[in-house]
Amino acid sequence: MIRAAGVAEVTDADFGTEVLGAELPVLVEFTADWCPPCRQMGPVLTALAAEEGERLKVVQLDVDTNPLTTNAYKVLSMPTFMVFRGGEPVRSMVGARPKRRLLEELADVL
Repeated sequence: MIRAAGVAEVTDADFGTEVLGAELPVLVEFTADWCPPCRQMGPVLTALAAEEGERLKVVQLDVDTNPLTTNAYKVLSMPTFMVFRGGEPVRSMVGARPKRRLLEELADVL
């Protein structure tokens, strides 16, 4: 998986701890190596993690190697972004987007 710098990778095994058990809201990018729009989002996620790290945890999950989590949240398109707060998904967005738009969409959950 092509990881964005400064963005942790989560798996089926640690999703509960890293995402559902996190104190901060968590933005999860459901991603795949074969997905060009996912690759476009790398620099956006890197910048977001650097700028909003105190308010928001940013992680990536590879859908090909983590089918349990992918299926549990019915993720069908890549990239899908989900925001989790207090162990619950509170926002879902599908498709690549510029950082400014992503920040606007996250404003009410941060």
